[in-house]
Amino acid sequence: VIFLIYSVIRVSGKNKLYKEAKSNKETEAPIVNSLPQSIEVEVVEEDDSYDWKEGDLRYNGNIYRYNDEILTFLIMGIDKKGKVYKREVTDYIDGGQADALFLAVINPKSEEISIVAINRNTMTDVDVYNSDGSFNETRKLQITLQHGYGDGRELSCERQRDVVSKLFMNIPIHGYASINMGAISEINDAVGGVPVVIEENSAYKSANLKNNVGKEVILKGKDAYEYIHNRDVKEFDSAGKRLNRQKQYLSSFINRAKIKTKEDISFPVTLYKTVSDYIVTDISISEMSYLASELLNYQFNSDAIYTMTGTTEQPGEFEEFYPDEKALYELILDVFYEQVNQV
Repeated sequence: VIFLIYSVIRVSGKNKLYKEAKSNKETEAPIVNSLPQSIEVEVVEEDDSYDWKEGDLRYNGNIYRYNDEILTFLIMGIDKKGKVYKREVTDYIDGGQADALFLAVINPKSEEISIVAINRNTMTDVDVYNSDGSFNETRKLQITLQHGYGDGRELSCERQRDVVSKLFMNIPIHGYASINMGAISEINDAVGGVPVVIEENSAYKSANLKNNVGKEVILKGKDAYEYIHNRDVKEFDSAGKRLNRQKQYLSSFINRAKIKTKEDISFPVTLYKTVSDYIVTDISISEMSYLASELLNYQFNSDAIYTMTGTTEQPGEFEEFYPDEKALYELILDVFYEQVNQV
């Protein structure tokens, strides 16, 4: 009976996810505008020489089409330890900064999972709001700050989702989940700990991390939080180095979570309920159930984690990361588009 109930919930979640995607079909393809002059990407006008579709792009002699069957989710790690609650925002810190930003891309055609890691210091257009909630201006700031200009809940997540979508050529983002860092230890231990090879970093306080650099360790409790959260802000590009640790951890965590889910298909939902006070998401329980069962059969490895390339500068107190425009758009084409023919 329990399995039957769970199956009904799972099917309901699948229908809901794809119904919402199809209802937005007219705007499902990214709206490409203001492309950098450094790359020659052309929006293909109506063309009878091949099976043309609105939104097709021509790049390096090839034609690319947005894969409208993929589902993309924004995962955010917020620099708050306590439970989530609605906040009165007076500046960019109050709502919590998105110290970890990942796009999880699920491709049902290839049955593969891809992860795009976003540097928290990426300079992009951020909407700045006054303390009374009114819009002030749009400024070039670190992308992590956008979440702070909100209520720490849905409003913050929606604003962060929108700025990430714009950075990635207006790709659709079908759902989001933000996790206060205070829940990391509990989530980590729920999968039985996460094995990683400890990378050298001056921000460690735990003896278990300091004394095992270069060795594989199964992270438990507070060590997991410290490994993916701590950084020495005085060290140049500390955010980039931490992002590398987060990528390593995430790859190992996903594999551990898949094992736990194979043992108990309801594990992701149980885990969510356990730490729900630390999470904000627009992904329903039924959608979560569908995704959990579906992804068990999908391929995922560390090669499927993409990192933005660019340069880090420090003109003042805070570091700034400037993505390589050409590399960014090639990443977008690689992950979110399909090559449909050659010209």
